[in-house]
Amino acid sequence: MLSGALNFVGKRYPHLTGEGRLQPLKEGEFDIQAAGNDDGGHGEGGKERGVGPVGVSTIAAAGLTAITLYLLGVISYHIFGLPAPVAMLFLAVLAKLTRAVSPQLQLGGLVVFDFVRTTMTYPLLFAIGVALTPWDKLMAAFHFANVVTIASTVVTIMATGFFVGRLMNMYPIETAIVNACHSGQGGTGDVAILTAANRMQLMPFAQIATRIGGAVTITAVLLILGYLK
Repeated sequence: MLSGALNFVGKRYPHLTGEGRLQPLKEGEFDIQAAGNDDGGHGEGGKERGVGPVGVSTIAAAGLTAITLYLLGVISYHIFGLPAPVAMLFLAVLAKLTRAVSPQLQLGGLVVFDFVRTTMTYPLLFAIGVALTPWDKLMAAFHFANVVTIASTVVTIMATGFFVGRLMNMYPIETAIVNACHSGQGGTGDVAILTAANRMQLMPFAQIATRIGGAVTITAVLLILGYLK
């Protein structure tokens, strides 16, 4: 509900939102989203930015890169015990920071992401809502105290993301929405939150917030509780 409300606020106050972009572009920085939006991400838009058109081989290479990162995550799980999705995210962030992935390959990844987003989002939401959500336990938890606790937690998380994002010269609506993914039901919660906000392009940041941010938060809480004992 709050994410949908922020989408409405963004339409009324455009200076508060990047329409799916987390922060303003720096001078000379490559705009992967704008390049992907030109001609569906595989026409002349990418060529005009010096990355060339996105062909089938580039899309296949991007998909293979994603599979390779996941397999490396599985190997990390068997060696270090780190969950495969979390390890995959760490590796993806590392590849991004070290610029190990070319802009053209990033455009291929954007096409793969758009395909998954278009074809799987609503079937996934339907499947989770009908088959996997424990409705009996969910309805049993609807007590006044629980509802107040949940609402206050989500409002605090999103308000913190909004104001901290603004202080860091980021788009506050996007940072609030990404922060909201801390309180969602894992990856399916991210899909629901971003769909309500009409900002599915924030999914990579939402996954980092959910997986890595969640792991860091839980670890910090356990350390604090252990110290208090």
